[in-house]
Amino acid sequence: MPAVVLTAVFHPAEGTKEQLAEALRSAIPAVHEEEGCLLYAIHDAEDGTITMIEKWTSAELLDAHARGPAVQALDAAVAPCLASPAVVTRMAPIPAGTDRQGRL
Repeated sequence: MPAVVLTAVFHPAEGTKEQLAEALRSAIPAVHEEEGCLLYAIHDAEDGTITMIEKWTSAELLDAHARGPAVQALDAAVAPCLASPAVVTRMAPIPAGTDRQGRL
């Protein structure tokens, strides 16, 4: 079963970008301990958004994460910081080049 890659793009409300980043940062240690988590990393984007890039060993474990307590706590923490709902996109790799360089 192939790994699942996901992005979640967060649009911070005016003046809340650092608060949003801190809320996301605080969730990372618990999520890194979850079964199936291969990557869970936040990035500051040039357009003012913050993007979470995730990689999970399976869709089932990603789904369990999405229903779990870490995400519930994260959702509550980031809600006051968002100008609009996060845009979440699941992706599957299209192999190209080497495994190390051609896919997450």
